[in-house]
Amino acid sequence: MTNPTPPLKPTETELEILQILWQNGPSTVRFVNEAQNQVKETGYTTTLKLLQIMHEKNLVSRDEESRSHLYQAAVTEEDTQKHLLDRFLDTAFRGSAMKLVMQALGNRSTTPDELNQIKNLLKRLEDDSHKPTP
Repeated sequence: MTNPTPPLKPTETELEILQILWQNGPSTVRFVNEAQNQVKETGYTTTLKLLQIMHEKNLVSRDEESRSHLYQAAVTEEDTQKHLLDRFLDTAFRGSAMKLVMQALGNRSTTPDELNQIKNLLKRLEDDSHKPTP
């Protein structure tokens, strides 16, 4: 199921479908379609066609054993997020993680818990940078 880097950038709708599959595991077209319809109305045949395209792009795998085919994400959520973030970082922030973080923190209100998590992450990163490399 792990694909280190998704070969193609998923579209917004493909990402919505992947979110459904990541959250619920292997699912039928009907299940995916009903989940999509909770957010925006989508026809069954549209969902089916999108899943078929995603299968061709190797974003999902398909189990054809039963009458109702089961679709499953062929890429992990973490790998997809990393790939999309890397692309976004390169294109929107010219590769600067600092600019991305500063923009994100400056545009949103941050809870005390989130700030503590960020501080802990920075401390861990700082500690790791001071460790001698083997």
